[in-house]
Amino acid sequence: MSSSASMTELNYGLDDVPKPIPKAAGLGLQHVLTMFGATIAVPFLIGGALDLTGPNLAILISSVFIASGVATIIQVTIGTRLPIVQGVSFAFLGPFFAIAGVYQGAEGMQVIAGMVIAGALLPLIVGFGGLMGVLRRFITPITIGPVIALVGLSLFQAAADNASGSWGLAVLTLVLIFVFALILAPKVRMFSLFPILMAIIAAYLVALLGTATGLIEEGSDAAVSFAVVGESAWFRGFEVGGGGIIFPWGTPIFDFGFIIAILAAYLASSIESFGDYHAISRIAGAGDPSSKTINKGLGAEGIGCALTGVFGGFSSTSYSENIGLVGLTRVASRVVVLFGAGALIVLGLLAPIGAVVATIPVPVVGGVYLALFGLITAVGLSNLRRADMDSQRNLMIVGFLLFGGLAFPAFFGTEAADDFTFFGIEWATTFLTSILSNSIATAAVLGILLDNLIPGTPEERGIGTYDEVLRPEDIPGKQQLRDDE
Repeated sequence: MSSSASMTELNYGLDDVPKPIPKAAGLGLQHVLTMFGATIAVPFLIGGALDLTGPNLAILISSVFIASGVATIIQVTIGTRLPIVQGVSFAFLGPFFAIAGVYQGAEGMQVIAGMVIAGALLPLIVGFGGLMGVLRRFITPITIGPVIALVGLSLFQAAADNASGSWGLAVLTLVLIFVFALILAPKVRMFSLFPILMAIIAAYLVALLGTATGLIEEGSDAAVSFAVVGESAWFRGFEVGGGGIIFPWGTPIFDFGFIIAILAAYLASSIESFGDYHAISRIAGAGDPSSKTINKGLGAEGIGCALTGVFGGFSSTSYSENIGLVGLTRVASRVVVLFGAGALIVLGLLAPIGAVVATIPVPVVGGVYLALFGLITAVGLSNLRRADMDSQRNLMIVGFLLFGGLAFPAFFGTEAADDFTFFGIEWATTFLTSILSNSIATAAVLGILLDNLIPGTPEERGIGTYDEVLRPEDIPGKQQLRDDE
């Protein structure tokens, strides 16, 4: 029996629809608020590198919202059919910065759109071609555990950077999440369903009051400012090009000089999603995903990524912070995630609404990250219970994957890495650099190699535990995800 059967019973299972509808909408909005910081972080980073400012930056953020909403709907309806949110992938920052080093402004976004669309063929082929299901035979808990754990651990810098603007406000948000989710939730159902949302609102009100009374200096990261709201247009047009919803930057440009870096980023993103599918499926009480579910999920990500190029955004992937939210609230309803996806599209169409949400101080988002990324790490480590962790073989492999998954990317983020070369072969050097610069890709590739090359018994490696089938009565909320769904 899978260990997911022992999870705490869900408040809402996969097929449940929270009633009344405003409750479902509120739970969906909580997903939007959870992913909001990461969703706007990449547009600000890449937009700055491309020298996009003012209205163009607003269009970029709007495009990212729309693309994320559409990709989420595709994933939940025809992909894995798990409550998993799609958003901007951090695995592509390297290639995007490389493009920004050659192209600027709208032209840079045209190249990014072209390469995102071209590279989307990889997850489409791997997913709908059934290749990831084949690869799954060689991936055991020894690899999956560290990969999922590093999804959380590798984002420590993002959490720290967001919190650093005001550690007081970030810690307040963190404390509120713990109090609401772990102390008050068992006593008051409202805190069980909305711990993140209520913590964000409470911390936001503190920041708003502090700004109004002068205790928080205006212009600081902890301050609340509504200046951007008045500068936003009300509605984006549906025209093609010229800032419209379709190809807002113009016709995509395909510069295949960046294709190796883009494909490496897609590989890293796919491996990360593979781990995310296991994490969310277990949290949602559906056991472990089948090969068919994994393949459909990656294929759906390929479709979603191609459409992000059409809508003028960036490539999308599964969002770990929202998986943590499902685990924290125990709300695994697909309908809730679809409400969140709809809210993302509305935010993209109605700029002032998104601008109001953008007034949430960054340190508040940092406090949310401190709670959720740690939860993702714990979910990953829980996979190791399936293997024999008294084995010296497993201890050495897992320890190296966790350490190496942080050490290698740290090296490739320094100037010393500029001299790295793989026997002078340019494309191989680019490919290896792209892989080893990403914690998740590093742990996945090295884990698959070490776990399959170093001798170990099936029981020692935990082989077969991902193929166990749960009976409906064994699953929290009695939600069974079947291959025919």
